Amino acid sequence: MTATADDADDFDRLWDYNHPAETEQRLRALLPQMTEPSRRAELLTQIARAQGLQRRFEAAHATLDEVEPLLTSDHARPTIRYLLERGRVFNSSRQPEQASSLFRQAWEQARAAGQDFYAIDAAHMLAISEPPEHQLEWNLQALRLAEATSEPRGRGWRGSLYNNIGWTYHDQERYVEALECFEKALLCRQEAGDQSTIRIARWCVARCLRSLGRVSEALAILRELEAEHAAVGGSDGYVYEELAECLALNQDPAAQAYFALAYAQLSADPWLAEAEPARLERLRLLGAQQ
Repeated sequence: MTATADDADDFDRLWDYNHPAETEQRLRALLPQMTEPSRRAELLTQIARAQGLQRRFEAAHATLDEVEPLLTSDHARPTIRYLLERGRVFNSSRQPEQASSLFRQAWEQARAAGQDFYAIDAAHMLAISEPPEHQLEWNLQALRLAEATSEPRGRGWRGSLYNNIGWTYHDQERYVEALECFEKALLCRQEAGDQSTIRIARWCVARCLRSLGRVSEALAILRELEAEHAAVGGSDGYVYEELAECLALNQDPAAQAYFALAYAQLSADPWLAEAEPARLERLRLLGAQQ
């Protein structure tokens, strides 16, 4: 996708969260056109976000330093987006207390300005940065606002929020409630029509079905997902991992090959390698030839 002058009024649609480096390039191409301070400030916040997703935290903070002098009390949204992105950089660099302070400011300012989409974003980030005992309530606050808002973009948060609440319930071993949330998330994704997020939502349903002991149902979904990825010449390490876990529960010798496939793909993910090394090591051991 190439940035053009027409993108100057709607640069958010240039985002591809799976490819932040390319997104940064597209956003940077618009900087010369952004002479109005508030719009330039908003664009810079998104460049910082792309840098943060590349784990270039110092660069992201430097970009956000450029935003600060552009902020005024006349335009609420650039300030809210600045707070959100500064908070995200702190959160991604494992400084959750600093992140939470910024997310709370973003939540309060967005609510005061009637900016529901960004208020929901702030609440959903607080559900990530806050201690575990507060996370569910922030997600539920975000969901209540997403269900009540008349903003189409705000209502678009429902799928992500049902997913996040589902994982909170799953972590608490409240699997029946988790499945209900994952199924609601799937319905929201199907309404939106994006096949990539629909597949992820179906994977979440399958994962929860395994936790409920409904392994044959989980396997049926996972086999469909595997075939869909193969039909477009692709594959998914998380699908391989979950297939392996389900097959292992059935004592199926094919599990080993899927553990190996999962390790080969997931070990190439720098974020997962840093965040869950024990998980990857387990995959490696279970996939190794005996």
